[in-house]
Amino acid sequence: MTSHEIDYRIYGEEMQFVEIELDPQEGVVAEAGSFMMMDDGIKMETIFGDGSQKDSGFFGKILGAGKRILTGESLFMTAFYNDFTGKRNVSFASPYPGKIIPIDLTEFRGKFICQKDAFLCAAKGVSIGIEFSKKLGRGLFGGEGFIMQKLEGDGMAFVHAGGTMAKKVLQAGETMKVDTGCLVGFTQGVDYDIEFVGGIKNTVFGGEGLFFAKLQGPGTVYIQSLPFSRLAGRVLASAPRGGGKDKGEGSILGGLGDLLDGDNRF
Repeated sequence: MTSHEIDYRIYGEEMQFVEIELDPQEGVVAEAGSFMMMDDGIKMETIFGDGSQKDSGFFGKILGAGKRILTGESLFMTAFYNDFTGKRNVSFASPYPGKIIPIDLTEFRGKFICQKDAFLCAAKGVSIGIEFSKKLGRGLFGGEGFIMQKLEGDGMAFVHAGGTMAKKVLQAGETMKVDTGCLVGFTQGVDYDIEFVGGIKNTVFGGEGLFFAKLQGPGTVYIQSLPFSRLAGRVLASAPRGGGKDKGEGSILGGLGDLLDGDNRF
């Protein structure tokens, strides 16, 4: 194996974290900001790119950092190594309520494709690159799916899904349609395209977006019930107006208070 062989355990139900057990000299790479806690004896190092063998050498590291810019991520990743003589643990937390999905890349022929913000951490040696769309429709209209991340190697990787996670195994020729924001990731055998919703009423009044993600098997697809963009939109829509004053959401007094202090402008 080119990737480090790590053990893990996932804790929690709605706000999960994954605990990685590292043998001496084993390592794990993670997105900046996902670190939660670690045992004494673990060394933390900031690196360009993902630290895989594909990024060896100066120009390889620059290329790895450039790939991360295209996916909207930080130039740097953080690597954690066990410099202790015994086993040590390091933990990484999910960014918002949902599920952490363990991905054994050996089960998916060494490659898994996921949304840009889904990746959490992976064994040292796993390559975190970019997957460009091969179809123009995806690039022009897909929004979430034009540039996706690809995880390659023979180790463990962990991605995060918001809300409840659904796993669908598609047979050859079997298709399904998914909201573009709800798509977490899929295996390399799945054909992915963007399809127009269609119909004037659906387009203008449907409120579900103009496009679906159309996926055709064979392969495995992971879907999330609560993408972060949807969660953030609901939070912003419910935020109190007028300098953060909250007079009782959904109450008559709340609306009357807005009228009295001039928050409702005509």
